[in-house]
Amino acid sequence: MAKKYFGTDGIRGRVGDYPVTAEFMLKLGWATGRVLGGSRANRVIIGKDTRISGYMFESALEAGLSAAGVDVRLLGPMPTPAIAYLTRTLHACAGIVISASHNAFADNGIKFFSREGTKLPDEVESAIEAEIDHDMVTVSSDQLGKAERVADAAGRYIEFCKSTIPLTMNLRGLKIVVDCANGATYHVAPEVFDELGADVIAIGVEPDGLNINQACGSTQPELLQKVVLEHRADVGIALDGDGDRVIMVDHKGELVDGDELLFIIARSRQQEGTLHGAVVGTLMSNLGLEHALRSSNIDFVRANVGDRYVLELLQQNNSLIGGESSGHIICLDRTTTGDGIVSALQVLAAQVRYGKTLHELKSGMKKYPQLMINVPVSHKVELDNTPAIQDAVRSAEQRLAGRGRVLLRPSGTEPLVRVMVEGEDAQQVSAEANQLASVVAEAV
Repeated sequence: MAKKYFGTDGIRGRVGDYPVTAEFMLKLGWATGRVLGGSRANRVIIGKDTRISGYMFESALEAGLSAAGVDVRLLGPMPTPAIAYLTRTLHACAGIVISASHNAFADNGIKFFSREGTKLPDEVESAIEAEIDHDMVTVSSDQLGKAERVADAAGRYIEFCKSTIPLTMNLRGLKIVVDCANGATYHVAPEVFDELGADVIAIGVEPDGLNINQACGSTQPELLQKVVLEHRADVGIALDGDGDRVIMVDHKGELVDGDELLFIIARSRQQEGTLHGAVVGTLMSNLGLEHALRSSNIDFVRANVGDRYVLELLQQNNSLIGGESSGHIICLDRTTTGDGIVSALQVLAAQVRYGKTLHELKSGMKKYPQLMINVPVSHKVELDNTPAIQDAVRSAEQRLAGRGRVLLRPSGTEPLVRVMVEGEDAQQVSAEANQLASVVAEAV
């Protein structure tokens, strides 16, 4: 049965528009508490990013959970992966993140983690949705849940991040620019790299509730590129608002995206002898990543777009490393979810271990030119059952002759068909993408 509120990554929308309202969050907290058993033994932890609406939603969720008889531990501003980690180590039955990730401050959302630090199973999300439809009933006063702040949450997470590279390794001699996107990592990421010995220049560390992801962070890395060049830094690290994604910049100011970072981490694991199972990318992962991995005798498989699907395929294949071009990278040999700081540390560890620059490490992979065109549609399109589209796809694939690929997929959130072509030759990629987009537009 289709879910009413939960999408592929929790609940997200514009603040004030249902269901992203204080009233709904109160009910959501209560419903979550009811499903989790309504017991103080079943404590729930709540963390948030830095957007101004986080205060309102934190209070509403806390009240709802208390009304259901569940104790709450409040973490304050903390990265999403920190909530996953602390849910496990604080032995909570669930973790709640108040964040809209890389979106602007006017949006917000809710993500959940299970007691194992993974996304909630579908059946639990469905049970919470079913409970929301019931009238809210508060437990007796002597059974109300209590709320406490966890004063050392940041310190716990900093130590965890540091533990994901060898104890004997340090970052002395590296000048690093860290862009925290005025988000949840502002008070932890610079500390991690500083305590490991790096010379740290921190930007995007002055959140005011409104400037999260504003002209900074992993989705807008131009500022980071500029600062890296100005300070002649060795590397730049751009995180997103909730800290689960990372994009890096080499000493030349060139961007290093999630595909390239995934390649570097996978090759490093292979050289250490600790890589097993296929590397997992997505349908949108650059073809250059696939070819570079296969030339290194590393298997590669593609999941649907979304970190939930990457994780599912990692588990199915008994694999360790996967991720998306956006920089959402999962290292299951280090943690349970995508973690921007941890992923960056794996790349820096490879730099230190092999005595190479980030520019040198990424040179083992050649990114193919890629072009995506969004074609507006007025109704649901059956791409596989439209002969004109399928004929055009086959013709394009024949012309690419194994030196590129074609992907057509309907958007899950907008009335669009995404037409993507990539290949060795940029001019051919552009021509094929525009031709296919024209065929799709005519057919729909």
